[in-house]
Amino acid sequence: MTIKTDLGYIEIAPEVMAGIAGFVTSGCFGVKGMTVRSVSDGLAHLLRRENQSRGVRIAEAPDGGVNIDLHIAVEHGVNIATVCRSIIGEVRYNVERLTGVDVKNVDIYVDSIKAD
Repeated sequence: MTIKTDLGYIEIAPEVMAGIAGFVTSGCFGVKGMTVRSVSDGLAHLLRRENQSRGVRIAEAPDGGVNIDLHIAVEHGVNIATVCRSIIGEVRYNVERLTGVDVKNVDIYVDSIKAD
């Protein structure tokens, strides 16, 4: 993603935004972690803390800004809609604050529910 300023251009790699979004999402209430679907068996696997950006997909929006897809596992017994609303607000706020890039859309895919 390239941002034009008065002094020149700023290039922000999608991996940076994915790292921010993954870190913020993992810290939200009710989230057990980020997930990724296995190609071999089609199951969702929980990612370790250092790989949490693999559960995030960043795509440039046609009208500027970015669209963010998050794949998560939630705790058993939480209100999924409330957790997702909280995540959307936190991710949008932090990515926009830290990068200056407009977040157009945040889509959340709950791939798994984990019990302790």
